[in-house]
Amino acid sequence: MNIIVCIKQVPETTDIKIDPQTNTLIREGASSIINPYDMYAIEEALRIKEKSQGKVTVITMGPPQAESAIREAISLGCDEGVLITDRAFAGSDTLATSYTLACVIRKLGNFDLVICGKQAMDGDTAQVGPGISVQLDIPQVTYVKKVEKIDKNFARVERMTEEGYEIIETPLPCLFTVVKEINEPRLASLKGKMRAKKAEIAIWNSKDIQADPERLGLGGSPTQVIKIFSPPPRKGGQIFQGSTEEVIDKLTNILKDIVSGCN
Repeated sequence: MNIIVCIKQVPETTDIKIDPQTNTLIREGASSIINPYDMYAIEEALRIKEKSQGKVTVITMGPPQAESAIREAISLGCDEGVLITDRAFAGSDTLATSYTLACVIRKLGNFDLVICGKQAMDGDTAQVGPGISVQLDIPQVTYVKKVEKIDKNFARVERMTEEGYEIIETPLPCLFTVVKEINEPRLASLKGKMRAKKAEIAIWNSKDIQADPERLGLGGSPTQVIKIFSPPPRKGGQIFQGSTEEVIDKLTNILKDIVSGCN
């Protein structure tokens, strides 16, 4: 079974910087990690590979430094990696990103399953995975919490919902987005780290994947960030003291005054 895992290198939460001109994240030179949800995607791909025999290819789109994310994934057990990097990709929204990654997957060719993390911690949109499936015209199952059965032609999974979970059956090829409840990511072995260090990473640009330039980067993004700012600090609240009955009376009177002022 050929599995493709899409990962993203994101800035650590303590090291986020914004370009004031483009209102996009500055990734060059920032301390970065693999998006936490993508670690669960990597682990699930490796578990499926171990049961069904196959290959796991990990791909990421980002600046040259994102190669380290590919090597980390290989140290965990992924077989191959592809870095897609090009100035033309800068400022891509979720639609442009989905299109770009779908172009990469088409170039890779034969695949049975694409796995993504539920969402990226720097954007929290949860749109890229489903967007890739639309671009590739394949089924998708989001919020997967358990893979019950899978073979070359068919999969049955549990999909997490607000009320519990659903059992979904789908033909392959298909795309999953996974949640953290699905597994516990492994740690890299010394042998894996050595293999990752020596691994040859394919590095492709927009021409390599035959992408339409008008659908890339800021120019190909129908949604753009107009302004980014930090919310104002919260003002100190009011503390009520006294017995339960006294506190309730004070709070009730304040709420009455607020309601009266609104009428």
